[in-house]
Amino acid sequence: MAELRVALFTGNYNHIRDGVSLTLNKLVHYLESQNIPVLVFGPSVTNPAIDHCGEMVVTPSIPMLVPGREEYRIATHFSRAAKRRLEEFKPTLIHIATPDGLGIGALRWAKKHNIPKVTSYHTHFLSYTDYYSLYLSPIKKPFKMMMKWFYKQFAHTYVPSKSMIEELHREEIPGNMKIWARGIDVKRFNPTKRDMEWRRTVGFEDDDIVVTFVSRLVWEKELRTYIDSVKQLQKINPKVRALVVGSGQAEAEAKQLLPLAHFTGFAKGDELARAYASADIFMFPSHTETFGNVTLEAMASGLPCIVADAIGSKSLVEDGVNGYLATKESVEDFAKKLEIVVSNPTQRIEMGKKSREMSLQYQWDSINAGLVKNYMEVINSSEKV
Repeated sequence: MAELRVALFTGNYNHIRDGVSLTLNKLVHYLESQNIPVLVFGPSVTNPAIDHCGEMVVTPSIPMLVPGREEYRIATHFSRAAKRRLEEFKPTLIHIATPDGLGIGALRWAKKHNIPKVTSYHTHFLSYTDYYSLYLSPIKKPFKMMMKWFYKQFAHTYVPSKSMIEELHREEIPGNMKIWARGIDVKRFNPTKRDMEWRRTVGFEDDDIVVTFVSRLVWEKELRTYIDSVKQLQKINPKVRALVVGSGQAEAEAKQLLPLAHFTGFAKGDELARAYASADIFMFPSHTETFGNVTLEAMASGLPCIVADAIGSKSLVEDGVNGYLATKESVEDFAKKLEIVVSNPTQRIEMGKKSREMSLQYQWDSINAGLVKNYMEVINSSEKV
């Protein structure tokens, strides 16, 4: 049986704190805990947002040329220095997480050296070309052609949810797709973190019904749908209050649109867990997620969840059981579903309990152990060829 030595290539590992970087850091932490050698390649910045796990080889990159998204970087190519370090590492498996210049370079290197290769799908790139159509629509067609070429070349493509697999099939993206779900720290994100005193200090009364939105504050997360839905319901029930957790380029405008909301700014760790658990309902209208890490965190915190009936979220929320699925981009439907949960406190509590129960299925160690099993299947199969 071949030794597993993983070289991981990604467009984001430490320079932005988001679902991709956190997931990959969890993976590297798990691999190292199992004494599996791993080496990460990707772009970085002078003061990265994450104190990353494992050894990282920084590769050349440029800022993303989309207004408001300059904090993201595009890895341009697989440099000679990075190739030398990879050759020293002697990988037995190449895992490529992003179809950028670095990822394509790593793919070519793996083919040249006959090293087994797998990939994972973290960001629904095609939905972003629609959202930023003013800047990205000219490249959608050639980018989709590149994706079809890219993803067909791997032994496995790891996708976070069944709904994402279905979406990729609709887009005619090829690949031997397997589910690699996302995990949750159910000790950190827990209903016991509810803090009524904290609620009072930020301006909520005990009988207020707090509806929270947790994300980077960018418009493509459908922040405006959240704002308009909450405002619509507040006309009916003034006890509905808004709690917005996160920061980003849309923050200033969102504060103007929701002047009575409490904005925490960026939060992480126990501060983030407290914010979740101290709310009453989680609303997340985004329909560009491949999984929905924030929805899973809200579930673990014991909240009923109202989310878009779209890829990612609908794999976590069972309509009418632990929350509701609402028509994407429909303020009317989100407000309607919100009114149902707000007006029925018994249902709200039961849905929150069900969310917590369902979240317990998503434990990081068991999820990443399953991924390692898939890794071994690939490298053992390659030895027989």
